[in-house]
Amino acid sequence: MPTIAENITETRRRIKLAARRAGRDPGGIELLVVTKNVDEAKAVEAVEAGVASLGESRVQEARRKYKIIGARAKWHMIGPLQTNKAKYCPGLFTLIHSADRLDLIRELDRRSGSANVITEILLQVNISGESQKAGCRPADTAPLLKEASRLLNVKVSGLMTVPPYNEDPEASRPYFKELMSLKNDLDALGIDRVSLSEISMGMTGDFEVAVEEGATIVRIGSAIFGERV
Repeated sequence: MPTIAENITETRRRIKLAARRAGRDPGGIELLVVTKNVDEAKAVEAVEAGVASLGESRVQEARRKYKIIGARAKWHMIGPLQTNKAKYCPGLFTLIHSADRLDLIRELDRRSGSANVITEILLQVNISGESQKAGCRPADTAPLLKEASRLLNVKVSGLMTVPPYNEDPEASRPYFKELMSLKNDLDALGIDRVSLSEISMGMTGDFEVAVEEGATIVRIGSAIFGERV
């Protein structure tokens, strides 16, 4: 069985090859290692292997691991976020990928103001339209970004999406293309205080396609740690 460090090296190699196929600089793509349902020892092992950023889907799990790992890694929130959990986020998460509604963004702004920090967020977009998936509708992104731009303690830094599950990586490509098209449309609006420089898309099964289509952050868990319960 390959070690965690070997899996990280292999994943980085694949990211680099995908970037080169697309004529992109591999240095512009961040490997976010997802430690959801991974024990603390394995998360520490990933950090010791050189991983700079860890992704969690639950606030409680992130807080528990932060007590052990702390600022040795940057922490990203990638799962659905309840409004009542927003109070724990400022100062803990470097980036929240799952901001998808105005009440949540306003609460993050309020809590960030109380903590005297600026919280960076990505707007999660439900490109596929699946009812079971989180994320705002593409048609709602521009109004949401305009409202978020008026807040002083959150900063919109980009977009995130999760395509429908499919064993064929190519099945994700149309959704990645659509997110990039949406990004370009939103960029053209020139909304003040909104930067869409970060595009979070691609997981273990399709991250190479995501890199080819413009991802700046890929969220990888199973390729590093193996299948988890």
